[in-house]
Amino acid sequence: MALFSYAVLAISVYAYCGAATTNALHHYVGVDTPWWVWTGLTALLVAWLGYRDIELSSKVLGLLLIGEVAVILVLDVAVIARGGQSSLTWSPLSPVAASEGSPGIGLMFAFFGFIGFEATAVFRDETRDPDRTIPRATYIAVISIGLFYALSSSAIAMGSGVTHIVSDSTADPEGLVVTMAGHYVLPVLGDIVQVLLVTSLFACVLSFHNVVTRYQYALGTEGVLPARLGEIHPEHNAPSWSSLTQSAVSGAALIVVTVAGLDPVTEIYAWLSGAATLGLLLMSLTSLAVIVYFARHGTGLSRLRTLVAPALALAGLTTVTVLVVDNFPLLVGGTAVAWGMAGAVVLSFAVGVALSRRGGAP
Repeated sequence: MALFSYAVLAISVYAYCGAATTNALHHYVGVDTPWWVWTGLTALLVAWLGYRDIELSSKVLGLLLIGEVAVILVLDVAVIARGGQSSLTWSPLSPVAASEGSPGIGLMFAFFGFIGFEATAVFRDETRDPDRTIPRATYIAVISIGLFYALSSSAIAMGSGVTHIVSDSTADPEGLVVTMAGHYVLPVLGDIVQVLLVTSLFACVLSFHNVVTRYQYALGTEGVLPARLGEIHPEHNAPSWSSLTQSAVSGAALIVVTVAGLDPVTEIYAWLSGAATLGLLLMSLTSLAVIVYFARHGTGLSRLRTLVAPALALAGLTTVTVLVVDNFPLLVGGTAVAWGMAGAVVLSFAVGVALSRRGGAP
C-alpha cells in the first residue's frame, strides 16, 4: 500500500511539475511547450539523482527547501508588519473557524500536507545513529511543518482579508500567493514564488522517488519483493537498482497517461493524488500494528509509548481516513473514478498480504 500510494503520488506530481513549468515559460518567455516534455526531463533528472547516494539528493532538496521556506516567511513577516488587508486577527486559528464550512474536507487537506513525515524511518540504513536521529527528525518534521503551515495560512488569510480569502482563492487559486507577494513585498518576489512553485514540485517528486526506492529496498531485503531490489551499489552506497526500477515504472506510467491524453492537473494530478490520500489507511494500520506487536512482545518500554500514543494515533488517523473516504468522490471529481482509485488501493494491500503469506517474492 505504501509503494502504491507513493508511486502514484510521484506520477501525479511529475505531471503537475511539467504543467507548472509550461505555465512559467509561457508567463515569462511567451513560449508554449508541451507539458510532457518537461515532465520527461524532470523524470530523467530525478532518475540520475536517485541512482546516486542520498547525500546528493539531500543537498538538492535542502537548498530548494531553504529557498521556499525563506520566501514564504518573508511574505508572512511583510503581511503581519503591514497589518494585513484590514487588521491583524488570529481568528483563522480559532476552534470556531475550524468548525465552519466543510471541516471534513479541510481536515483531509491538512493531513494531506503532512504526507511523507513517516519517511524518516525508511532512511535508517543510511543514518549513522538511527535510534537517535530518526525519532528526533520525525518530531522536528511534524512540529515544524505544523507551526509553519499555521503561521503561513493565517498570514495569507490576513493578507487577503479573512472575509475575502475564500472568494479570492476561489477566483484565483494559482495566482493568489503570487499576487500577494508582489503587493506586500516587491513584484520580483511574486516572480520568485512562481519559479519556486516549479522547484518545490521537483523537490516533492524527488523526495517521493527516494521514499519509494527505500520502501522497495526494505521489502527486497525482507524477501517480500525480489532480492535484487535490496542490493546496494558498491560505489554510491545506495539502493541504485531499486531506484532504476522505480524510474522505469514511473516512465512507463507517464507514457501511458500522456498517450491517453489526460490533462496533467485536473485529471492526472487530481485523480492520482486523491488515490494516494487513501494511503492514510496505511498509517492507521501501522498504529494498530504497533499496539499488537508490543502486546505480544514485552520490551520494558512505558505504556505511554507502547499503548497510549499508538492508540491515540489510531483513533485520530482512523477518523481522518473515514473523512477521506466520505469525501473521496468530491476529491477526485466523480464516483466512477473514486471507485476505481479505491479499488486500486485495496488491491495493492491484497497483493502485499499475498506476497507476505507465501514467504516473499523469488
